[in-house]
Amino acid sequence: MPSTYVIIPAAGQGRRMGGPIAKQFLPVHGTPLLVWTVRAFAEHPAIDGIVIAVAPDTVEHVRALLHDSRYAEKVRLVVGGDERQASVANAVRALPASCDVVLVHDAVRPCVSAELIGRVADAAKQGCATAALPMQETVKVVEAGVVKQTLDRSRLWSVQTPQGFPRAVLAQAHETMSKNLSFTDDCSLVEALGHPVRIVQGDPRNLKVTTPADLPIVELYLASKTASSRFPGVGMGYDVHRLVEGRPLVLGGVTIPYQWGLLGHSDADVLLHAVMDALLGAAGLGDIGQHFPDTDPDYAGAVSMDLLHKVDKLLRRRGLQPDGVDAVLMVERPKIAPYIPQMRANMAKALQLPLEAVNVKATTSEGMGFVGRCEGMAAQAVARVCPLC
Repeated sequence: MPSTYVIIPAAGQGRRMGGPIAKQFLPVHGTPLLVWTVRAFAEHPAIDGIVIAVAPDTVEHVRALLHDSRYAEKVRLVVGGDERQASVANAVRALPASCDVVLVHDAVRPCVSAELIGRVADAAKQGCATAALPMQETVKVVEAGVVKQTLDRSRLWSVQTPQGFPRAVLAQAHETMSKNLSFTDDCSLVEALGHPVRIVQGDPRNLKVTTPADLPIVELYLASKTASSRFPGVGMGYDVHRLVEGRPLVLGGVTIPYQWGLLGHSDADVLLHAVMDALLGAAGLGDIGQHFPDTDPDYAGAVSMDLLHKVDKLLRRRGLQPDGVDAVLMVERPKIAPYIPQMRANMAKALQLPLEAVNVKATTSEGMGFVGRCEGMAAQAVARVCPLC
């Protein structure tokens, strides 16, 4: 099977957009355009890896955007050049030896569909190809504000990306044409060497963000992706543990002086267990019993705060992140209020959330039920997750 990589040139300054932020970093629904674009390719089964060419002063910024996400392991960053052509050339040189087919895609075409990626990738296995749309408008040649010629639009196509090439052909084109910077896309380079380029039916939604007027349309298209994300978004968690002698009482990662502690395979932190279940539920990832089973000796005596860190990493590998937690402890004794600030701080740190995004409450059962009789403690939690920024 041919190995297929995509190159995303993202070293430009986006001058036509105006403003202090390069357009590839403009946020749409809380996620930068570049990350939306990377996500489309990272999630595609035909793509084995991604090389992103970035400006020297944005390398660490891009690395941070992709840090601890499920995309990071697929991505290689290279320093781009002053012009797009130079950036792609640098990325071509960074491709692994195993790469056979290369796609090149604009960083600011975040709405590219999986179907279009697949069509271009398949076509590129046979030769050079590009996504394109037949011209819908009448096109005229104009000089000094006067029409000189009306072109036959039946022969005109508007070219998009991705564009696909056999790796050897693209490498040769950039090597041969390195002194000529007049080419506006990679197809023009290979055409200049005499290689035919096949047209692959493009997608009108595959819009390139060039001016501020493009952003509202892209926001609309990406909103549908956000709305149809395959995770619930909000989850609930519940846990209960029996109180016994001879065990430390650990709640929210805080060891509380008390004559009894909670019984469990791990440290039995009932609060963190409920929070973890809520987060996993919000992400559609089951529950803590699936990920940290009490039949596994590796989790005997496990520190639940360590497990919470693992849940956070699991979410981020799936392209998600915690967005907020609200939890309630059901405890008759001892008094919990003095320890709640530290519980919140512990969870906020583990989940990389601001303190105000984590809330913990405590209540008694007024002497009723197993909590009221001090036979055990319970906790409930609600958590929200969102796409990783």
